Amino acid sequence: MILTVTLNTALDVTYRVRSLRPHASHRVSEVTERPGGKGLNVARVLAALGYEVTVTGFAGGTTGDAVRERLTATPRLTDALVPVTGPTRRTVAVVDELTGDTTQFNEPGPVVDPARWSAFQEAYEGLVGRADAVALCGSLPPGVPVGAYAGLVRTARAAGVPVLLDTAGEALRRGVAARPDVITPNADELAELTGSHEPSRATQDARRRGARAVVATLGPDGLVAVTPEGRWRAVPPARVRGNPTGAGDSVAAALLAGLVDRLPWPERLSRAVALSAATVLAPAAGEFDATAYRDLLGRVTVTGEVTAA
Repeated sequence: MILTVTLNTALDVTYRVRSLRPHASHRVSEVTERPGGKGLNVARVLAALGYEVTVTGFAGGTTGDAVRERLTATPRLTDALVPVTGPTRRTVAVVDELTGDTTQFNEPGPVVDPARWSAFQEAYEGLVGRADAVALCGSLPPGVPVGAYAGLVRTARAAGVPVLLDTAGEALRRGVAARPDVITPNADELAELTGSHEPSRATQDARRRGARAVVATLGPDGLVAVTPEGRWRAVPPARVRGNPTGAGDSVAAALLAGLVDRLPWPERLSRAVALSAATVLAPAAGEFDATAYRDLLGRVTVTGEVTAA
């Protein structure tokens, strides 16, 4: 079982409009609603790939009820979300059909009081002991300590369970110091963490800060990875147009699957790039185009070298 943690779960709402124009009224051609938040997206992708997944984090209010109701329809996914008093947030993505661009609006999430945070930590400790790997994903809701992920990383490490961390800002900075097995920052998050805008140098710097492996997501330019086994660059065969929301979450899902299956790093990265591109072609985060994934998988280019640990 793979455990994903989404402290700031969401109901993802996607609007499609013919052309997005500021200060104008728009007719929406299509609306979709999905369980959201980075960890839930990761979980849904893993479940679609055939892995047993348990999700935890917080859910509350009518929005939280809607998230949990939709999760029950996902095969191989177990809901272990912890109730919280405030309503689960919504995220709204507006897709411009003319350009393919997406504009995102993210609500802050409910306030988590100390009692709810303690209840979550107790539940998390019980789940970690049954997991093959853990993913800690996304932003922190109001009330959760900024060092929360660092503590959750240490709990997983104490249980001997590998952990992937996908967050940003101070939560990432503190979490890296707890020595997660993998971090997956995008280019902006990596630059904020290290002060460097050169991906190869920045990934090495991030690894020196504590992460066992760093996989930097560079959008349509693929991935750069520095691991104990080597350094690699993985790029897709061509750029794809679509909705990029959730592409990074699919990278995390592929890396978790590769970790559990003990695949060599070049194969993990190849799958991550193919799955990320196939997610851009899907209508919403947490989904991917299975046909495109199979087609892309054999055409990702991975270059690099094996180095000493």
